[in-house]
Amino acid sequence: MTASLIDSIGWTLLHFTWQGLLIGCTSAAVLALMRNTRPEYRYNVACAALLACVLWPAAELTLRLQDGGASAAHLRFADQIMAGARADDASLAGWLQERLLWIVGFWSVCAALLSLRMAAGLAWIRHASQAPLADAEWQARAGRMASAFGITRAVRVRVVDDLDSPLTIGWLRPVVLVPASLMTGMPSDLLEALLAHEMAHVRRFDYLVNLGQNVVEILLFYHPAVWWISGRIRTEREQIADDLAARHLGEPRRLARALSELERLQFSSHHLAIAAAGGDLVTRVRRLVQPDRQALNWKASLPVLGLVAACVSLYAHAGDERAAVTPALAKVAPVADFSSCAKPVWPAASFKAGHTGTVTLAFKVGEDGRATSSRIDKSSGDALLDEAARAGIMKCRFKPGTENGKPVAAWMNMKYVWMLKDDD
Repeated sequence: MTASLIDSIGWTLLHFTWQGLLIGCTSAAVLALMRNTRPEYRYNVACAALLACVLWPAAELTLRLQDGGASAAHLRFADQIMAGARADDASLAGWLQERLLWIVGFWSVCAALLSLRMAAGLAWIRHASQAPLADAEWQARAGRMASAFGITRAVRVRVVDDLDSPLTIGWLRPVVLVPASLMTGMPSDLLEALLAHEMAHVRRFDYLVNLGQNVVEILLFYHPAVWWISGRIRTEREQIADDLAARHLGEPRRLARALSELERLQFSSHHLAIAAAGGDLVTRVRRLVQPDRQALNWKASLPVLGLVAACVSLYAHAGDERAAVTPALAKVAPVADFSSCAKPVWPAASFKAGHTGTVTLAFKVGEDGRATSSRIDKSSGDALLDEAARAGIMKCRFKPGTENGKPVAAWMNMKYVWMLKDDD
């Protein structure tokens, strides 16, 4: 059971290398085409791509653990894709198979370390949520702003010393952490603009989505496409929050000035919290001040070309695979059931003379599982042994061969070994 589980996890992780590449190229091409649409739409596409990065390997792992007949063709095809060129399939697949334990072990250790990092981040968040509350005036402003955003939960504003940018943590009882340096050194109207940005995150439950992203990054840490998609989600999320805050304030330039102030600071980027300083601040400021249509960058064509090449390669490989796999699945040879008969009797003369050898036999098995005819394809060197093996096995029942799932009469070959034990 343990070996089967390791094999299933290992091959699922390996197959995600090309699955993730396919998802990444597809999402990059779609996002390039959507470059001038609203950030909400691009955000949804990126989230769907990240979800696909989870569901595809999860579905494959489930099929492998079930090891059902319905999944056999899919898994065999996936294994061939992973192996690459047909001439090297067996060698590469065998080389990977021998190292699955190390692959799964390395993945487990790295995932455990990243999980500890996430646990440490959650512990910091728990500690930061106990920071002192801001004064009554800012609590009142936060309350009014939350009502304007349609937030029914109470939002607290707390002041933290060792922080350079406002952060949002929690979702049931959301808290906005504000650096002490901003409370005293930033004009109140600009700080209010940053607070509006954080309220947008609270309204959209972005903290929960960000936690989910961190879990996916832990499980699939080894694939660059996962990090790119997750980073794109964070970029689009910040633009959405900017748009919501700008609409609330009615002054996009005020939010742009507030972000410009932050850009001059050495802000933190805590990976579990939602920060106003997230994303490319210069790009966000330019977008707020002077929104403009984006021209198609030549770099955007690279994922499209990669996607086309991958699709052509998969299609060509699938054609070869169908030719190789389908016949193997369509025709199944008969199998002898040795529990249904006694072992062939050793001829007395051959036993006395100490004759041994291996005889190759062929049996034609009918649809009812009984042998209807037989022949000796290769002798053991003793005619008596050959005939004893043929006659004895003819009495056995067989599992009939099948074609397209239906029993058919078919020939099967087998070898029978006559071997004397030391104590005979």
